[in-house]
Amino acid sequence: MTGRSSTPEPEPAHGPVREPGRQRALRAARQALRVLAVELGTPTEPGTPLLGSVRSSWLRHLPYVVAFGFAVSLLPTTINVLSHDYGLDGGLSGALATAQTVPLLLAVTRPLQAWWVIFAADVIGALALTGADGVADRAWPWPPTGIVGYLALMLALSLRERRRTLTAVWLTTGVAGLLSQVFAPDGSKSTWVLMFVLTGVVLMMGATLRERGDAQRKLIEQETISEAERARRTLLEERARIARELHDVVAHHMSVITVQAASAPYRISGIPREAEEEFGSIAATARESLAEMRRLLGVLRSEEAVRHDGPEKTPQPGIAMLPKLVEGTVRAGVPVELALPEETVALEPAVDLSAYRIVQEALANVVRHAPGAPTRVSVTPAADGARLTVLVVNSAPSAPSAPLETTGTGHGLIGMRERVRLVDGSLDTGPLPDGGFRVAAQLPLPPPPYPASSLSAKDSHPA
Repeated sequence: MTGRSSTPEPEPAHGPVREPGRQRALRAARQALRVLAVELGTPTEPGTPLLGSVRSSWLRHLPYVVAFGFAVSLLPTTINVLSHDYGLDGGLSGALATAQTVPLLLAVTRPLQAWWVIFAADVIGALALTGADGVADRAWPWPPTGIVGYLALMLALSLRERRRTLTAVWLTTGVAGLLSQVFAPDGSKSTWVLMFVLTGVVLMMGATLRERGDAQRKLIEQETISEAERARRTLLEERARIARELHDVVAHHMSVITVQAASAPYRISGIPREAEEEFGSIAATARESLAEMRRLLGVLRSEEAVRHDGPEKTPQPGIAMLPKLVEGTVRAGVPVELALPEETVALEPAVDLSAYRIVQEALANVVRHAPGAPTRVSVTPAADGARLTVLVVNSAPSAPSAPLETTGTGHGLIGMRERVRLVDGSLDTGPLPDGGFRVAAQLPLPPPPYPASSLSAKDSHPA
């Protein structure tokens, strides 16, 4: 025997369940009221004017003009309606009209605070109209002037506040109108449903316009950031490409210096020991410089190997290879006329490579954006021998044809400018009046060496 009573205990099925349910409902109601109070008491960006971030000056002043127009027109109208139509006392009519219209000026910078003032004035005005003589057969609790001013306020509010705050304002307006029916005067025409519907429509339209504007502004900002990042990435890629090409040029000359310095004692007889040691020092320094350059450009060479299964082994091109480049462009359907100097021009390797790459990119742009356009390429040294002019000019296509690319990334122009800047030259690009395009680069030429006869004359006639 356990001593337990055989009488069954009552089942806690119905009684205890109802109490927690009521508690949950009360807790949910308190939480909803708390959220409502927080939303109605926390304005967004107080003090910031509506449309204050737009660039146009007249758009920035437009909210002030609209608010002033509503306040100036509604104030005397509201006083006249309350005192003459509804029969309210003149002093009370003036006070209520002022409280219902003047805060519209505040709505430009603080719409939520203005709502508190106007909403309280509208509620007090509705209660004051219950004792007025002319309320029968007239709109109540919101007179027509009160509806117009309230809707103007809703527009300002929707352009500033969050959706949760707008929902709280809308529900508060509806609850106030619904509760006002308890005090509705006999014979009055209820306007709370109309006010509730119109308020919701204006708030929804204003919030939609604001969110659409925010989305467009963020999209423009993102496009601006993306374009800046794309330009920066293009510049880095072009610099890496130039570095790889210059590596080949410089490495060749450094290798030649190393070999000449190391083999000089064996090729030239009778060299003093001091000169032999100097040649050895030159060769060692050249080898160290070459090794250091290869280490610094190791990452670039690694990327090149990944993309091309090994480093480039072909020699770097120059203006001597322009006829072959033009021939390939002509086969692509672009008539190109090439003009090169009659005499061979001595160019530094970096300048020679830059001249070829500028022509190559300019012709590629013609193929992409103006297929079939007659083009002229000229490489001309200046009369004083200080500059080399590289000019690529294309006119508008003779026959209308759709470009292969309607929008460009600007990578080619970025690469041209970087190459010209590298060799201390200048670049001028731009459209032509006939619809064509011009690319003009000025590249420096090395100073001419002294003639052998001049050196002999100087040696034979010392000063």
